[in-house]
Amino acid sequence: MAITDDLRKTLSDPKPLYFAAGTADLAIQQAKKVPGLVDQLRTEAPARIEAVRNTDPKAVQEKAAARAKEAQENLQTKVNEFIGTLDVDLKKLGESAQDLALRGVGVAAEYAVRAREAYEKVAEHGEQAVKTWRGEAAEEIEDLAIAVEGKPEPVQVRDEPKPATAEAAAEGKAEAKKAPAPRKSATTKKTPPPAK
Repeated sequence: MAITDDLRKTLSDPKPLYFAAGTADLAIQQAKKVPGLVDQLRTEAPARIEAVRNTDPKAVQEKAAARAKEAQENLQTKVNEFIGTLDVDLKKLGESAQDLALRGVGVAAEYAVRAREAYEKVAEHGEQAVKTWRGEAAEEIEDLAIAVEGKPEPVQVRDEPKPATAEAAAEGKAEAKKAPAPRKSATTKKTPPPAK
């Protein structure tokens, strides 16, 4: 029974659907920003293209070679420092490996908590988006119904229908006289009138 209860709970939970709706809504919001970025790139592109055309390829090549040589020297010195400081003691290596593993577990747990928080936020956003979409859809349907049928007129409820002619009124009175009076049951009590 626990498995079926878990399945029911999992399948009836709307959060994954809200998460999907929230993701879609956030994607739409980000997509709305794209035209502004395209316009910005259009305005900046000619200046950047002109700057690339005006640069000397030999100067760029010399700068790249100098940076590569500098990076190689830095890497060589770092490797030499690392090899020089490498502790050969196996006990210390074991302790540092254990410490690194514990740190890794802590970091993984922190990322799991952050991921859960982000999931909850996106699901809440999706729930609000769905509510908004439902409200908008209801308003659109109502507007469409009004457009198709016209504005609804208030209906007046009448207690008694009025007869069309005098003869119908006379027949209604005659039927009322023929109807027997309601019988009083034996269980009803008569209450005496209040004393003044």
